[in-house]
Amino acid sequence: MAEPLLIRPTAGRSGVDYGDVQGLVRFGYGRLTEACFFLLAIRDPAAARSWLATAPVTDAVERKPPPATALQVAFSAEGLRALGVSPAIMEGFAPEFLSGMAGEESRSRRLGDVGTNAPSRWRWGGPGHVPHLLVLLYAGPGRLADWQRTIQGGQWASAFREIECLTTSNLDGIEPFGFKDGISQPVPDWNRERQVEGDQLVYSNLLALGDVLLGYPNEYGKYTERPLVDGPDDPQGSLFPAEDVPGRKDLGRNGTYLVFRELCQDVHGFWRFLDRQSNSNPAERQRLAEAMVGRRMSGEPLIPAGGPGAADTRQNEFTYDSDAAGTRCPLGAHIRRANPRNADLPGGAGGLLSRLIRILGFRREGIRGDLVASTRFHRILRRGREYGSNLSPEDALRREPADGEERGLHFICLNANISRQFEFVQNAWIVGTKFDGLTGEGDPLLGNRAPIPGCPVTDGFSIPRADGLPSRITGMPQFVMVRGGGYFFMPGLRALRYMAASPITRGDHAP
Repeated sequence: MAEPLLIRPTAGRSGVDYGDVQGLVRFGYGRLTEACFFLLAIRDPAAARSWLATAPVTDAVERKPPPATALQVAFSAEGLRALGVSPAIMEGFAPEFLSGMAGEESRSRRLGDVGTNAPSRWRWGGPGHVPHLLVLLYAGPGRLADWQRTIQGGQWASAFREIECLTTSNLDGIEPFGFKDGISQPVPDWNRERQVEGDQLVYSNLLALGDVLLGYPNEYGKYTERPLVDGPDDPQGSLFPAEDVPGRKDLGRNGTYLVFRELCQDVHGFWRFLDRQSNSNPAERQRLAEAMVGRRMSGEPLIPAGGPGAADTRQNEFTYDSDAAGTRCPLGAHIRRANPRNADLPGGAGGLLSRLIRILGFRREGIRGDLVASTRFHRILRRGREYGSNLSPEDALRREPADGEERGLHFICLNANISRQFEFVQNAWIVGTKFDGLTGEGDPLLGNRAPIPGCPVTDGFSIPRADGLPSRITGMPQFVMVRGGGYFFMPGLRALRYMAASPITRGDHAP
């Protein structure tokens, strides 16, 4: 069995101008433990452009010591229109971005945003409540309040109306259900060395730069469509030339799409349901929770991970090739759905004959290998933050949920193709009830339990056994509810200043 190829970030030459990339793409700002996220409406376009022209947006250049604060900016499609971006340029953006997360009923169904998750129930982001601008503030311990006051000075009040300020919590890397989080992440190919031609026979966490940033080749070796402008429309030479379209300037280059979902987690309900299923046996209760997640609460995967190095590295060095039946990590476990860790072809020897057999689908023991799409085309870069106070499993069982406090995750991910990356993962792997040959069950954590055509029951979870029939949990309630969400464009800094200079009246998009 081929070992997974775990790529660690290295310093060296780079084809990327880090000074043009917003820092969240490269760093995540985990060291800046305080954060808040402003959802804004543009009150005065001229004042908004003036504020954006001088806003201290933090870039991705590595500095020593690193900055103690950071500011990032992203726009909804409505926000770009309110800023004065022309219809000609808007046409170059992705259709799903232009429509919005809640813009179509069919999209809501695909994302699982029905029933209690329906956009009509959201606090923000639903029809008529889409923010124009997302401003993300990060700061070191004790610095956020002063940083927030600094940013809200000047033209802020005249430029924007604050819809909401979403607060975050520092739970020391533990998500509200009690599991270590943020372990598995792809590594963007900043040095642009990844070869994407041909089948990838070994799972790798190295991701083509064009699947994170616009303006670069993606995992298909192609450039994702994005807005371009004619050379004369950039008289100051602010924008980079488009690599794939000579004579055009690239408004999308070094930008990315930011997906934001406010997810409320029912911590009381989660642990009380598992307590009933386990007959109040603490060890069995934790075993069931870990089977649903696919990891120990400490972060260790249920699949033994090999390789030397730090604990966080070992927690990521594994595939599911040795567990095709899911007897160690259930097929429907959350982390297995979110990242199946497979290559382009089912695993096997590296010879030409073996490869041909796998391509033709004749490998008997690899039947299940054709049930899940190749992972590398559907990776996302996660940048979320928790909110609410810590509540241990023991306290969740002991206390009544009467405080009214919500706990959850501000889910944030970055990707260059919303449809192929975030929406595919959410629809086919998280919401999908047929993932990896299963039936009657969605994601055990994120599933909405709503019936769908052809599958009236979706509230199950099966745990395969090596010595017999799988055990099956039924009647699972919904543990995570969507409170808001949206699609945003996080531009490169050159594009941000270009858009802030004046209303953009011309432009075109990549063919």
